[in-house]
Amino acid sequence: MDLRSDKIQRILSKYKFHDVAIEELQKIDRIYPGMKPTTGTYTFTDSTQKDLLKLIGNLPVQYEGRSYNFPIQLWLMDSFPFTPPICLLRPTSNMVIREGKHVDARGRIYLPGLHNWDYPKSSVVGLLTEMIAKFEEDPPLSAKTTSENKDPHDLLAFVSNLQINDGGIRHHDQPVNKVSVIGGGDLGMASVMSILSKCKVDKLVFIDVAESSTKGGSTDLEIFSLPKVEVSRDFSASAGSRVVVVTANAWSSEQSYVSVVQTNVDLYRGIIPNLARLSPNAVMLIASQPVDIMTHVAWRQSGLPPTRVIGAGCNLDSERLSHVLDINLNTHKPAWVIGELSDNKVAVMSNTGLSSSVKPEIASGSGSTKPLLDRAFEIMKNRGQRSWSVGLSVADITNSVLTDKKKTHSVSTLAQGWGGIGAEVFLSLPCIMGSNGSTRLAGVSLGQEEDSKLRDSVTSLSNLMSQLRI
Repeated sequence: MDLRSDKIQRILSKYKFHDVAIEELQKIDRIYPGMKPTTGTYTFTDSTQKDLLKLIGNLPVQYEGRSYNFPIQLWLMDSFPFTPPICLLRPTSNMVIREGKHVDARGRIYLPGLHNWDYPKSSVVGLLTEMIAKFEEDPPLSAKTTSENKDPHDLLAFVSNLQINDGGIRHHDQPVNKVSVIGGGDLGMASVMSILSKCKVDKLVFIDVAESSTKGGSTDLEIFSLPKVEVSRDFSASAGSRVVVVTANAWSSEQSYVSVVQTNVDLYRGIIPNLARLSPNAVMLIASQPVDIMTHVAWRQSGLPPTRVIGAGCNLDSERLSHVLDINLNTHKPAWVIGELSDNKVAVMSNTGLSSSVKPEIASGSGSTKPLLDRAFEIMKNRGQRSWSVGLSVADITNSVLTDKKKTHSVSTLAQGWGGIGAEVFLSLPCIMGSNGSTRLAGVSLGQEEDSKLRDSVTSLSNLMSQLRI
């Protein structure tokens, strides 16, 4: 939030709780970046006037399956944030105020959160959230109409496209390409650099998690101040992301493998629900280890649809496999590594060529393709999964989401129902990735050896999940 103008600084300097007010304004900007500060003279009911700071912007509201933006303004008293703001609708010439339980005829907004204001329990962020909920129940604006039979609930179609600009209101069509990377260390840094190189992002937020054993790197990013990168230690900075990448790990000194994984699960419990709440429409991309388990845990904790919680899984191996088949073995068909990211992973090939515009399909297991895939696996041996290579893989998946590319990636996803799998487990499967998340390719019958490995993974992953406290 830009508070640098002389006029804003002059008025803000008169606020009784200047430092606390600035801190609250920064919190508002993280969650609702569309709320912009400006100044004005407010006239009270007794005709007295005062120069105050106000926030203007549009409130995103869902109503009857459509998205709308309601123009509002919040006047901040000079004792803010210890006193509540005065909240008003800002209808355009084409809108009419619908007087109701929470809005009077002049557009003044009344909410329980305003009546019961008690800082620091109360905040503008919480108030705006409450406002959205109330407006979704009873929209306070409708389109002006000359027809008496017109449904008063019919909202302005163009309201869904409004966005505040310095000069007033403008239309917008493109979503902001915002990506957040959660967790420092080598993988977090590699993901940041790879996404900046591969993807067209408007903003990239890097959040170092204090409890993570992979923390580090945020200080260097702050020192060198990369364009479009915001470094934070506050999860609220991730709000409104289209993709949220989680690389955080919390490896403990526990002896048993279950105890080590449980430490990571406990870390996630303090991270994932907050991230999902702040970016409810994001695709969550998990790169923490063990990736199949942690993707499953993230899905359970987030409450998001399984199509929007995926793991980096076998995508790196799959890209390497396709490259080896294409360049080294002169076989120009996509191939994927599927299953658990372990020794039980198996390779499958597509029915279609690399340049085909037809939706890819997995070829059924056959003796003719197995020697070729085994040879490719042998060439790939000992390449390992270093941080920078996993970071490149993460960026490739992120790019497919941001650009709605519809590219097929082998990502860790809910495998239940695929190829006869009955258990609730996450495995890497070929999925078409786009702006709405993942769509699995149809399951096929695999060879006996490959099917056996997949079933072993299902059993081992199910057993481990049953021992964890999610």
